[in-house]
Amino acid sequence: MTETIESATRDDRPPHRDARRRPRVHRAWIVAGVTFVTIIGGAAFTSLPGLLIDPLHTEFGWSRGEIGLAVSLNMALYGLTAPFAAALMDRFGIRRVVASALTLVAAGALASAWMTASWQLMLYWGLLAGLGAGSMAMAFAATVTHRWFTARRGLVTGVLTAAGASGQLVFLPLCAWIIDEHGWRPASVTTALAALVVVPLVWLLMRDHPADVGLAPYGGTYAAKPPPARGAARRTVRVLLDAVRTGPFWLLAGSFAICGASTNGLIRTHFVPSAHDHGMPITVAASLLAVIGVFDVIGTVLSGWLTDRFDARRLLAVYYALRGISLLFLPLLMAPDVRPPMIFFIVFYGLDWVATVPPTLALCREQYGEDAAIVFGWVLASHQVGAAAVAFLGGVARDVFGDYDVVWYASGALCAVAALMALVIRRPRVPRVGDGG
Repeated sequence: MTETIESATRDDRPPHRDARRRPRVHRAWIVAGVTFVTIIGGAAFTSLPGLLIDPLHTEFGWSRGEIGLAVSLNMALYGLTAPFAAALMDRFGIRRVVASALTLVAAGALASAWMTASWQLMLYWGLLAGLGAGSMAMAFAATVTHRWFTARRGLVTGVLTAAGASGQLVFLPLCAWIIDEHGWRPASVTTALAALVVVPLVWLLMRDHPADVGLAPYGGTYAAKPPPARGAARRTVRVLLDAVRTGPFWLLAGSFAICGASTNGLIRTHFVPSAHDHGMPITVAASLLAVIGVFDVIGTVLSGWLTDRFDARRLLAVYYALRGISLLFLPLLMAPDVRPPMIFFIVFYGLDWVATVPPTLALCREQYGEDAAIVFGWVLASHQVGAAAVAFLGGVARDVFGDYDVVWYASGALCAVAALMALVIRRPRVPRVGDGG
């Protein structure tokens, strides 16, 4: 009897791993920590474009529309690469994909320090950095969380989502100070080094699957590592073709495109140059943008809590409506120095910045079942396409009108449209895409 029990216990344990030798800190937390640092390293470059619009315009005479076009190409490729990032990680492994992505981002940032023509800006910022950043999009955090954690997934997802905002908090003021004191080229080199420094960390400490080190996922049971997935890219396209035949997809993608337009495309790209137009120093404007990242973390966690308790459609409508109202007032708040109304805007807008993600993801799960993650990848792509459009059109508007006022007003109106789109999403009455129906 004793022999039977001992044999069963041994069979349940992962191979080559004695229970007495298990580390006190589960390897999953080390992998999560590396992921957090990696996302911060990649976020260094995303902090840069909005800070460089004025310096590049001054040095090279490039129009803000040209510079905005490079930023928009970066954002569009980021979004269009994101749905395939998980497929690449399934096929080639997390470590290889992320190390390659960081190298691409670093190459784009470093090469831009020697550029002399606007087409080089498109190549370095748009193509290289865009492809690299897209390969480390939300799919990276989602894949790590799914493979390495069974318990605490919500906590880990929230922390890794906050890593981007943490990177913004670190690198926005730093890059603004470097630009102010030493020029834009050292700032570009700094972001390249931030990405490169993380590569050895990823290669040495990141592992593709708990089974690689003979462990079970945190809070779960041991499972053998699956073979490299084939056909994942085809499935990504197939899910898209199925989803576009449904109304909710267009409403989710359309509203999330407006979300991207009114955040990454608008505030992240054009807030600093707009504030500078009104006499505010770049370092001060960048610090305000970094503070948005602090409240972004709080707002995202709070929104997740609310999404568990209230109708996700109504939450989205409220978020978009409040965001639109705040943007309508922003032109009145611009001044050479920081005043209480501007501080109120920064706090309010920061709480709302990524608050749309939990309810949007919840609606994807509700509508598309087991294909929800892939559908959300495509919805995220629409977010970045919307951001890309406003990154470019915002620069054009500044060239044409001489200020950004029309951009703030137009974005506020678009947010009202997004609120209406969220409200008209119907709950599924029959099985949807990926539900097996």
